[in-house]
Amino acid sequence: MYVLRGGRVADVDGTRKADVAVADGEIVAVGDPETVDAAVDEADGEAATVEADGKVVAPGLIDAHVHVMMDGRPDVSTAVSDSDYTASYRTAGNLEAAVEAGVTTVRDLGSRGTLALDAGEAVAAGDLTGPRVLACGRNVIMTGGHGNWFGREADGPAEVRKAAREQLKAGADVLKCMATGGVLTEGAVTGAPELTPEELEAFTDAAAPTNTPTAAHAHGEEGIKNAVEAGISSVEHGTFMDREAAEMMAARGTYWVPTASALRGIVENGVEAGIPEDAVAKAEDAADRFDDAWDHALDADVLIAMGTDAGTPFNFFRDIPRELEYMVEYGLSPERALEAATANAADLLGLDDVGRVAEGCRADLVVLDGDPTEDVTAWREPDAVFARGERVV
Repeated sequence: MYVLRGGRVADVDGTRKADVAVADGEIVAVGDPETVDAAVDEADGEAATVEADGKVVAPGLIDAHVHVMMDGRPDVSTAVSDSDYTASYRTAGNLEAAVEAGVTTVRDLGSRGTLALDAGEAVAAGDLTGPRVLACGRNVIMTGGHGNWFGREADGPAEVRKAAREQLKAGADVLKCMATGGVLTEGAVTGAPELTPEELEAFTDAAAPTNTPTAAHAHGEEGIKNAVEAGISSVEHGTFMDREAAEMMAARGTYWVPTASALRGIVENGVEAGIPEDAVAKAEDAADRFDDAWDHALDADVLIAMGTDAGTPFNFFRDIPRELEYMVEYGLSPERALEAATANAADLLGLDDVGRVAEGCRADLVVLDGDPTEDVTAWREPDAVFARGERVV
C-alpha cells in the first residue's frame, strides 16, 4: 500500500491538489489528507509514503500501437530470421523499457505467432516486468501484402473471416488488418488499397459477436474510407487522410492513431543509417502529406488516441513519450495530448478503469516534475512509475 502525498493530480479532468492512496493494485482514494488517511485506515494496512511535494501525479501512458518483437533496427524485415527465443528476449527488453518510461499499457498490433499474447500473460502473472499488454496476434493481410513476413495472409471474404476468427481463438484482445500498403514492405504501394471493402466487412463481422475492437493499417484516402465504412474501430497512421475521410471518421466515432514517431524515425535517419532506400522514399512522401492529414483531423474533431508504432526504425520503446511532443507540434494542446495518451486510448482499448487518477481505477501512475497539461515535456523521465500498484521506477 502506498500514499502519494503533497502533490497535485493531473488527468483528463484537469489539475488539482490531492493525495493518492493505492492498495491491492487499485486507487482507493484521491483527495485531501483526511480523506486519504480514512481510506488507509479502512484498508487496515500500513502505507508506505511517497513524497510528491512539488510534483504531479498523472495516469500512466497508453500506447495504442506497438510491435513488441521489433527493436528499432533500420531494416525491420531482418527480424524474420531471428529465432523465437531471440524475439522473446527482445520483447522482454522492450516491455521493461516502456514501463520505465512511464508507459503502463500497450496494444501490440502485430507480432509473430502468439508472442505478444504470451507476453501479456507473462506480465499479468508477474513473470515479466512491463506494461499491461493487449494484442492482436497476427495481422490479417492479403497474400503478398504489407507485413506479409509476419502476418496471416488471406484472400476473399470467407478466408479473411476465418483468419480473424483464428486470432480470436488464440485469445486476441483486438483484431488488426492491413487496408492499404505500407512503408516498410518492399514493393508495397503505401496508399494503395489492399483488402477489399467486402473483405473488410467480413473482418469486422468476425469481431462483432464478441464486441472485439478492430484496427486497420491505412495510409491512403480510399483505404481509410473503406475501413470506416466497414466499421473499423481505429485507423492506424491515416497519413493521406483527406477532408472527406476525416469527416467520415468524426461522424462515425472512428479513432485515429497517428503514429508520428514512425515517420520521424525513418525520415530523420534515412538511408545513411541503414534503412532501405525504398522505405525512406515512401516515408518522405508520406511525411509531406502528414501535415494535411492533421489539419483535416483537427478541423473535423476526429477522436485521437496515442500510438507510436514502436519497434519500427529508430522508434524505440524507451522514447514512447516523445509521441506526445510530436502531437503538440502538429496542433494538439498539451491537455489534448494527455487525453489522447490516457482516457482516449483507454476508451479505444475497451478499458474503463485505466487512464485516470480516480478512486476505483487501476493504480497505473507516474510521478512527474512538471504539469503535463501545461508542459508536454513533463512526460520525460518520470520520477516514479507504478504499474498495477507495484512501484517499478
